Amino acid sequence: METRDAVAGAIVGSDGEEQTAKKVAAPKKDNPQTKTRMEQIFGFKKEDLTSWHSLVALLNRPTDPASLGIFRFLFGLLMAIDVTQERGLSHLDYKFLDGAPVCRFPLINFLQPLPMDWMYLVYVVMFLGSLGIMLGCFYRLSCLMFISTYWYIFFLDKTTWNNHSYLYGLIGFQLILMDGNRYWSVDGLRRPAKRNAQVPLWNYTVLRTQIFIVYFIAGVKKLDADWVEGYSMSYLAHHWLFDPFKVILPVELVNILVVHGGGLFLDLTAGYLLFFDATRPYAFFFVSYFHCMNSQLFSIGMFSYTMLATSPLFCYPDWPRRFFAYFPAFLRPVLPFTSTNPQPSTSCVYAETHGTGTERQESPPAAKPSKLRLKHKLGAIFTILYIIEQFFMPYSHFITKGYNNWTNGLYGYSWDMMVHARSHQHVKITYKDGKTGDIGYLNPGVFTQSRRWKDHGDMLKQYATCLNQLLPRYNISDPEIYFDIWVSINERFQQRIFDPRVDIVKADWSPFRPNAWLMPLLVDLSPWRTKFQEIEDSLDNQTEIVFIADFPGLHLENFVSEDLGNTSIHVLQGQVKVEVVDEKKNHTLQAGEQIQVPAGAYHKVYTVSEDPSCYMYIYVNTTEAGLLQNFTKLSELQERVRNGTETEPLPPELLPLMAADDEGAEVNATDPIVRLFLKRQRRMKEVKKRREAGMLERLDRFAVKKYYTIRRGFVMTAIAMRNLAVGLPPLEQLTREVAFANMKEPEAETNQDERLKDEVGHGEL
Repeated sequence: METRDAVAGAIVGSDGEEQTAKKVAAPKKDNPQTKTRMEQIFGFKKEDLTSWHSLVALLNRPTDPASLGIFRFLFGLLMAIDVTQERGLSHLDYKFLDGAPVCRFPLINFLQPLPMDWMYLVYVVMFLGSLGIMLGCFYRLSCLMFISTYWYIFFLDKTTWNNHSYLYGLIGFQLILMDGNRYWSVDGLRRPAKRNAQVPLWNYTVLRTQIFIVYFIAGVKKLDADWVEGYSMSYLAHHWLFDPFKVILPVELVNILVVHGGGLFLDLTAGYLLFFDATRPYAFFFVSYFHCMNSQLFSIGMFSYTMLATSPLFCYPDWPRRFFAYFPAFLRPVLPFTSTNPQPSTSCVYAETHGTGTERQESPPAAKPSKLRLKHKLGAIFTILYIIEQFFMPYSHFITKGYNNWTNGLYGYSWDMMVHARSHQHVKITYKDGKTGDIGYLNPGVFTQSRRWKDHGDMLKQYATCLNQLLPRYNISDPEIYFDIWVSINERFQQRIFDPRVDIVKADWSPFRPNAWLMPLLVDLSPWRTKFQEIEDSLDNQTEIVFIADFPGLHLENFVSEDLGNTSIHVLQGQVKVEVVDEKKNHTLQAGEQIQVPAGAYHKVYTVSEDPSCYMYIYVNTTEAGLLQNFTKLSELQERVRNGTETEPLPPELLPLMAADDEGAEVNATDPIVRLFLKRQRRMKEVKKRREAGMLERLDRFAVKKYYTIRRGFVMTAIAMRNLAVGLPPLEQLTREVAFANMKEPEAETNQDERLKDEVGHGEL
């Protein structure tokens, strides 16, 4: 037991009980070991839970404010950065498109964005609130400024919901009720009574439990069969971050054991391992490694860094005092307090001290015994109710049935992070004029910038209603809207998610009733996924394949591009009828049969069996295959020219190959194939250069990119504040100001990474 206490004192403890290194190192005779086993492990005694009075006293026990103050500072800093990044300040005008005909997806339909300049003001309030939280300046007001604007932005657009954005709002709400400004804060400088004052234990209890829930419920959700079998995030195993594991394991085992097995184990155990002294150092290592990897694997903003900032909350609350005590003395004026004697606070409950040594309460000598007050009881009630609510919310989908689709609820508050991966193969929007009966088609995503509506019935209903209101502007009266959306979830068959025969405008939807026009997920066909891999492995690199499942009585209408030669349909299960529209011929196919379908023409595949049919398209992009073949020949020719083995003179159209290193070579090329080849070569060199860049170059590139992104947000905000204060300037001046805000770094282009990927992958076709 002596060894365990030494580790706890050197690293951290599991609750508000402060143990300095001096106390730990004290001789046993001066510090007798009188704590019970439960108190040593959990930080409280069994008697603390035997009555309401003792429970309230426990939750309001005086605790060092240092760790809470450091977390407050880090959270405020990260949220200030988040405002310009994931919240969208830097592209706010593109995000809300003020005045444009746009379909929006608020939680409640009457919620609408304010005029653009006022939206910038909302973001200014949110940004100032986050800075106030960071500095502990006018703390309650700053928390209120932050969470009021944050939740308004959050509820304004369901398409941006995710688990970590929800978590930020929860933590902001918690902080407004806590005494987070008692340590290293401007409020402490202004009001000495708050400076270095103790906080009640429930402040830590709520935050620790919240983080425990994030980890543990995420682990429970990963017990889903798709995750355990390795289908949810199988593509991650090919990422370079997992290359060290590939030295000793094949990719398949990296996917099962490391990506999925490791993620499941860490989420299930992280909360427990962080709580206990003996396991906390190991938890710190693995949790930090996990979040650092996530910051590179996913575009999740400040989430990884926020979770890293929460880990020290599980340490002894006085860890900052011991940590900053090692810094040089000349830095002490700007660093947090290192004094080990926080002052008493009315927010805490102080009990009478009895005995000596470890039996002594944490309260300083000046603290007098105090009675339970109303605010102490309210703090305990809030803690209990909040924890119960947070355990209940991820499983509350039996109430909000209208939001359930193939997965339960709106993505964002269930902690089912990365459990479901979707791909969309085919999306068709059909409108029908209510008066004339004319039928037409809309581009998927017209009048909206989001793609999330494809997977959620509530958003689909909002989108259809919006289209019904906008299409009359284009002489389409009382339009009916039909959606045919094909989705694959976790590498299953592509299948319809909503009934394409239902007019969504008139379809009934309620948040509390199941969605009647949702098509069931064909989970009985899930075992086919093992067969998919066998079929794909038997094909060459130029052959593509798509697996389809459809319901009886429905059909798929498809158009085969002229680029896709040698396209065939192979039936795996059930019975289908293939109609080639131009030829006006029908072909009935059973399981195991196949048919060639013509390129450049429409065909329809009807499911005529009583059970769902399963079939696959196998095709080759003949245009791309021919282009790659030409590229190979040109590459070989270019190599022969460079090493002097080419004896024949080059024709004029191939001469640019000799000057391939010149930037203008592709411009001078007259042959389109040569021009594409040279363009592709240049792009591949750029990609290679970026990938092989050193750490300093990458850091510089990252810093420059972030600078111009943040700069645009602040310049556009300044323009909006000026507009609100003195009115709009002349259009020419406003145009110049926006152009100044849009200024990019030299030789930079929008979405360069995506452009390079597209062009190297023959996106120019």
